[in-house]
Amino acid sequence: MLVWIRAVLYGLIVLVAGAAIIVGVYGPERGFRIIDDVTSTKVGGPFAMIDHTGKAVTDADYRGKYMLVFFGFTNCPDICPTELQTISAALDLFPPATLERVQPLFVTVDDERDTPAAIKEYLGAFHPRFVGLTGSSAQVAAITKVYRAYALKGPANRDGMFMIEHAGFIYLMSPEGAFVDIFRPGQQPNDLAKKLKRKIV
Repeated sequence: MLVWIRAVLYGLIVLVAGAAIIVGVYGPERGFRIIDDVTSTKVGGPFAMIDHTGKAVTDADYRGKYMLVFFGFTNCPDICPTELQTISAALDLFPPATLERVQPLFVTVDDERDTPAAIKEYLGAFHPRFVGLTGSSAQVAAITKVYRAYALKGPANRDGMFMIEHAGFIYLMSPEGAFVDIFRPGQQPNDLAKKLKRKIV
């Protein structure tokens, strides 16, 4: 009986933790802040970055298109390649007219290593519509803050290598730059494509 009770309690903890991740966004304080309705919280805003071709860009450059924004870094071993592949596969399911209205953005949280050239090479494995964004520490910190994206640099090893803990949410922004929806990591491409198509009007 005691083992069964422990199993039930563990399951409830996992369920609550999973729900918290789904509705959590990164607030001014470190870590996730749980909110009742993510759409009621201001997500997104002006930014100034450098794209993977070395060109200076701002959020205004993507007006008129739905921005599909993902935060990650090129040395990420798991969630980034998985989610970028999912986004790529979902975009492949869009008809050309719909695809033209969407601009997927890969925003690095690793300004130390992710130069425009590094991001350009990395994105070569994913959908050709992807644009990579990097910049100075201040620029990366600013866009991370306005999107309430979670990213925390870990300690470096003897070789100076380090990992960055980060969330894997996908943000959908309107052609006017307003927040539309947020999608948790782990979506199937078909499901993500269906959800996005319902939002793109």
